[in-house]
Amino acid sequence: MSPGRFASSPRNRTAHEYVLTTLRSAILGGTLKGGARLVQAELATELGVSTTPVREALRDLATQGLVSVDPHRGAVVRSLDIAEVREIHELRTTLEPLMIRRVIGHLTPDDLAHVEHLQRAMEREPGHAAWIDLNRGFHAALCRPADGSRLAGILAGLRDSAIPYVNLALGASPQHLHKANTDHHTLVGLYRAGDAEGAVRLTLQHIDATLVTIEKAHDDGLI
Repeated sequence: MSPGRFASSPRNRTAHEYVLTTLRSAILGGTLKGGARLVQAELATELGVSTTPVREALRDLATQGLVSVDPHRGAVVRSLDIAEVREIHELRTTLEPLMIRRVIGHLTPDDLAHVEHLQRAMEREPGHAAWIDLNRGFHAALCRPADGSRLAGILAGLRDSAIPYVNLALGASPQHLHKANTDHHTLVGLYRAGDAEGAVRLTLQHIDATLVTIEKAHDDGLI
C-alpha cells in the first residue's frame, strides 16, 4: 500500500461515509483498478480508521456493483464483464419504459425542481465520480413516485450495477458526458410536459448510446 494513494477527503462526516466516499472515488477515478485487492486491515491503516467502517463500506460498494467478494481473495475491485454490460442493458431497456409510464405525470413541482437542480449540477460538474453520483440521484429522483415498489428496487439495483460501466464509457469517450448532459436537459422538459412516449424514446436512446460506447472501447482494447 503506497502512502498518499487516496485523494484527501473532508472528514466532516461519519467514518463509514468517509471511507465509502474515498474508496468509491478511487475506483471510479481509476486509482483502484479492476482486479485490485481491498484488504480491510491495510485500508483501515491507510485511511486512519478502524476496520468496522471499512467492512461496512466494502459491503456497500459490493451492493453498488463496484466490488466483488471472492471467498479466497476477499474484496476485489470488479473488472469489466461485457456479458454483464449487455444483460444490464437488456433488462433496463425492458423495465425503464414501465417505470416512466408509471411515474410521469405524478411528479410534484418540488420533485421536478429537484430533478432540474441535479441536472444543472451535472452540467457544471467536470469530475466523473461526482458526476456519476449526481446522475444516480437524478434517475432516482425521476422515480420518486414509485419509491418502495419492486420495480423501483430492481431498477435501482440495475443502475448501481451499471455504475462502473458508465464510468468506463465516460473515460473511453469524453464526449459521452456532453451528450448525456444534453439528454438529461431534454428529459427534464419531457417529464415537465408529461410526454411519456418521448421520455421513453430518449431514455432508450440514452441507454443504447452507453452500451455502444462501452462495446466499441472494449473491441478497441481500451477497456
